[in-house]
Amino acid sequence: MTSQHQSLDTLQDIKRMMERSSRFISLSGWSGVSAGICALVGAWLANNELQRMFGRGSQIDDYSASRGEALLTNITLFNHLIIIAVCTFVAALISSFFFTWLRTRKHGVPLWDRTVQRLVVNTALPVIVGGIVILRCLQLGYYEMIAPGCLIFYGLALVNASKYTLGEIRYLGFGQLILGVINLWDEGSGLLLWTIGFGVLHIVYGLIMWWKHERVSQ
Repeated sequence: MTSQHQSLDTLQDIKRMMERSSRFISLSGWSGVSAGICALVGAWLANNELQRMFGRGSQIDDYSASRGEALLTNITLFNHLIIIAVCTFVAALISSFFFTWLRTRKHGVPLWDRTVQRLVVNTALPVIVGGIVILRCLQLGYYEMIAPGCLIFYGLALVNASKYTLGEIRYLGFGQLILGVINLWDEGSGLLLWTIGFGVLHIVYGLIMWWKHERVSQ
């Protein structure tokens, strides 16, 4: 029995070594939680901006408001939303990187190796293509396509990245894809579905990953 247990332990050690060499398994659950919180804050700021603009500019459709005023209001709103989106993305990226860096440092594994490079490349490809599509939608004035475009291309990036990191991230990608497809037929719920996808799902995913992979090691 002792030799059998030793053989099983050896096989498990080999399996863990092979998995570590082919997959980046040091993603922190707190990275998902922090990114989700940043998304919730960004969605709250964007909603406040929409409420403020539409509340203040409720007479835009009245005869007393000129087309120039309406255009100026739309440009101002768009610029503010872009600033909020960029700040939200940067904050989520920095916080996710910080918690992942802490975990890699704790386990003594490199943060940038060939596995991580493959992960970044395969994640970046759908994101870059999605960014190009979204920019084109902005140029054409298809603003209702921005939220579903973000969800769908981000979901594709996560599904693609799951081959090089924790497999559970695939389910987070599926969730983003489902919300994005729903948003294609429910254009008025863009901010709500964006909030659920980038905010709530990230927090739920992060807590599950912490409970499954990090709780015991702590």
